[in-house]
Amino acid sequence: MEKAFEELQLKDDFMFSVVMRNPKFCKPFLERVLGIKISRIEYPKSQDTIDLSADAKSVRLDIYVEDDNNSVYNIEMQTTENGNLPKRTRYYQGMIDLGILEKGENYKNLKRSFIIFVCTFDLFGEGRHIYTFENRCIQDFRLRLGDDATKIILNTKGTMDDITPEMKKVLDFIDGKGASDDYTKALEEEIESVRKNEKWRMDYMTLQMRYQEKYEQGIEQNKRQVALKMLKKNQLSIEDISQYTGLTIEQVEELEDYEQQGL
Repeated sequence: MEKAFEELQLKDDFMFSVVMRNPKFCKPFLERVLGIKISRIEYPKSQDTIDLSADAKSVRLDIYVEDDNNSVYNIEMQTTENGNLPKRTRYYQGMIDLGILEKGENYKNLKRSFIIFVCTFDLFGEGRHIYTFENRCIQDFRLRLGDDATKIILNTKGTMDDITPEMKKVLDFIDGKGASDDYTKALEEEIESVRKNEKWRMDYMTLQMRYQEKYEQGIEQNKRQVALKMLKKNQLSIEDISQYTGLTIEQVEELEDYEQQGL
């Protein structure tokens, strides 16, 4: 069910994207995750989308920023455990690299990259707050590949004492436990400010409408595919197919015409 705009929290994708577009919040977030100081970050686009071709699957990067140390960061919020997150990190990595390199450009120009997923569940079930992955040699774990690609999975439900108190406060805040320091209190104030912003409200409503349209289009396409399979088997009448799929008789007849013409 669609969540009301006034009820959005930082763990909600839309709110997270809006808040983290502000370097005032994104930079300290990255510093707490990575345990480093970042002097400056830039947003190449307000909402970066990498699309290789008209037919290719595009990637919408929630937060995509660069720093002045030749590194790029993609931050994503994930509240649903659907099992495909590891493969998504692989796909995102490829799209980011292709977006960085111009055709024929030397591979050495690839920037150091960090793909960060903030999860409200423990993907690996180990109780860690943070899982950091780099490519290493299986025969000798001390040997790194050195491709400058890092994937980080954060877990708001962690139980280990494996992160700094400052990072723990951020993850607890995302998990709904309330603000407990200056940074999370500032996040809380920003969320309240966003909730009162009519532009963001309209953007959220528009986005939800587009999601609903895509969902309905997917259902309609599925109905047509089922109807086509039934027509190919030639075991049911047009009326029966209409009843089973929810398509009108006219729609089924149109599909039958396409099937007969080999379209």
